[in-house]
Amino acid sequence: MGGVRELLIAWGDGGGELAGRLTRELRAAVRDGRLVAGARLPASRVLAVQLGVSRGVVVEAYEQLAAEGYLVGRQGSGTRVADGVAAEPPEAGVRAVAAEPRYDLKPGSPDLGAFPRTAWAGAVRRALQGAANRDLGYGDPAGLPQLRRELAAYLGRVRAVAARPERVAVVSGVGQGLALLVGVLARRGCARIALEDPGSPGTLELLRAHGVDPVGVPVDQEGLVVRELAASGAEAVLVTPAHQYPTGVALSARRRGELAAWARLGGLVVEDDYDAEFRYDREPLGAVQGLAPERTVYLGSLSKTLAPGLRLGWAVLPGWLAEDFREAKRYADLGTGAIDQLAFAALLEGGGYDRHLRAVRPRYRARRDALVAALGEHLPRAGLRGVAAGLHLYAELPSGVGESELVAAALRRGVRVAPVGPGRLAPGPAAVALGYAATAEQRLREAAALLGAAYREVS
Repeated sequence: MGGVRELLIAWGDGGGELAGRLTRELRAAVRDGRLVAGARLPASRVLAVQLGVSRGVVVEAYEQLAAEGYLVGRQGSGTRVADGVAAEPPEAGVRAVAAEPRYDLKPGSPDLGAFPRTAWAGAVRRALQGAANRDLGYGDPAGLPQLRRELAAYLGRVRAVAARPERVAVVSGVGQGLALLVGVLARRGCARIALEDPGSPGTLELLRAHGVDPVGVPVDQEGLVVRELAASGAEAVLVTPAHQYPTGVALSARRRGELAAWARLGGLVVEDDYDAEFRYDREPLGAVQGLAPERTVYLGSLSKTLAPGLRLGWAVLPGWLAEDFREAKRYADLGTGAIDQLAFAALLEGGGYDRHLRAVRPRYRARRDALVAALGEHLPRAGLRGVAAGLHLYAELPSGVGESELVAAALRRGVRVAPVGPGRLAPGPAAVALGYAATAEQRLREAAALLGAAYREVS
């Protein structure tokens, strides 16, 4: 049972005698859920001192609420909110918290149970033991030099990124990196930014929230159609070449060359290296950034490899953008938290990050295999793509099956999947994206069976 040592009372300047005002405030706290069933209230003497009133005022309010059934006094355990007292439902227009589905296949999260807690705790301990006092102060807003050095070395070794430490900036995830970049480009007069179509609904919303009306460029079996990009008049383009969201296609070698050539003519490539660490049936692909480093901004994060809750990512910038980006980061938040930077630097330096990735790849492959097999049984007419890499599948629905109808029917059965439509800028075939990283194999098979039943309902 929860305890309450202090209690915030909005005493204000309202009229009425003190005991009545206190009674109303406490009753409201129970009704709106600030005081939950079983919560212990401060002792009458303590609350009286806190509020600057006599103890009798508090005792009278407690007794009144006990008579109304809101409170109960128990010998030896003080005054508590009575069991069975429920908070009032939210007012109209206030979004209620929805119940979580039994099977959540919406892409976006790794297996959080696989987070390397022991290795991370050890990295934090080593980082703190070796940290200089200045590392805990206001440092370079682009990040601590230790982490920028380790990131430059790691990205060059694993992703073929041309990265020097002074061109690396530490950010709070790809979302912040993209938001900062949009502002920097706007101040430089960049008005047209292109986006893969279909793309991520979250990215589309982020760009619009920062005043960008993106230009859609179609994606086919080779990835972004670069000739359409060249015809769009866009000055910058955001791409996910390693494992495109949502289609899962990897940008072909031919298209990579075309994209680099477009960039060298004056365009800017913004490369979100989404899902690059996970591949199963193909060789790893180097980052596009290595083909045109002075015309590419490279973005990455720990959200899909460790945990999104860390809010830790990076941007590798061309020389002509690095200082502007650094200043934008300064005025956004003065820099990302030092302890997590030091810990991740220690994890990279000691090889712990590589070991973690080697450990989780077989797990994700087994889950991928289980979902693909189950969908082949329960949804055989869906066209699956993106199975060779990443943490999600793209399932194109048969003609005549409504995307939103299938998503709703699946949710009624306790399965959440992601519709592709909200990420489209132009009409396209109905499809859903299915994440599998956070769900065990047997539960994926169960979810696929329920998804198949939903399909039969709406087809």
